[in-house]
Amino acid sequence: MATTPEGFLAQPILTSPGQPLRVAVYSRLSQGIRSGVLEAGSILPRETELAVMLGVSRTVVREALMLLEEDGHIVTRRGIGRFIADTLPAPGLERLQSVESLLGSTGVDVTVIAFNAQQPTDFVTDHVAIDPGSLSWFRESVLARDGRPLALVQEYTADEPQLEAVSPALASAFARVGPAGPTMLSTLLASLGSDLAPGLCVITTSVAGQTRASHLSIKASDPVLLVTQTALVGGVPVIAVKSAFTAEAGHLSVAQSGASRSAV
Repeated sequence: MATTPEGFLAQPILTSPGQPLRVAVYSRLSQGIRSGVLEAGSILPRETELAVMLGVSRTVVREALMLLEEDGHIVTRRGIGRFIADTLPAPGLERLQSVESLLGSTGVDVTVIAFNAQQPTDFVTDHVAIDPGSLSWFRESVLARDGRPLALVQEYTADEPQLEAVSPALASAFARVGPAGPTMLSTLLASLGSDLAPGLCVITTSVAGQTRASHLSIKASDPVLLVTQTALVGGVPVIAVKSAFTAEAGHLSVAQSGASRSAV
């Protein structure tokens, strides 16, 4: 990683076809803030300057900056400019964690119900770097405790040649993923550690629907909490995880710096 703000920001923004640029720009700036390359309390370049450095439009930069300000990473001082926050919010779900970890790990059983290569959907191309015309890997699992389903986990990543092009270590870690055992994200985290960096984490609510309900042993009209996580290697989005949690999951354990909290 470049050690100066200018060098860091000038690195190419890598996205998959269809992936929102604002997401990639947000991830780049957030990574710089969290790593200290963009120092706390320092002033950010103006929107036009950032757009030139990052190679994107000013509109994309503005949208990414709005997200960063909403998340407490930057503050605006009227008439002066935007500054990196002196104190960053403690990382919660933005800290990359497997679903097993979110559920408390102990006593969580993983049952894989699908593991195959397929044509990437729009969701995949929006969240993972996929070459046009290439295949993606899909793995779907039900996580349960004491026989009670708690979450349906859908994981997506690129095929092996694309993973190898991003990082040989990533491809080697993916080789340990199979049709049984821990979730894909759990396996990659165990092998790559901090080299697997967090992207955006999106939390929404919905109803289960017929397909999810059948896997989770709930009614189609029952509410579920949807958590979508992405992870990066070298700034490239390499895996997307979409999890649907039932009310049975209760409180999700979320590790934060210096403390432990719970998020419903």
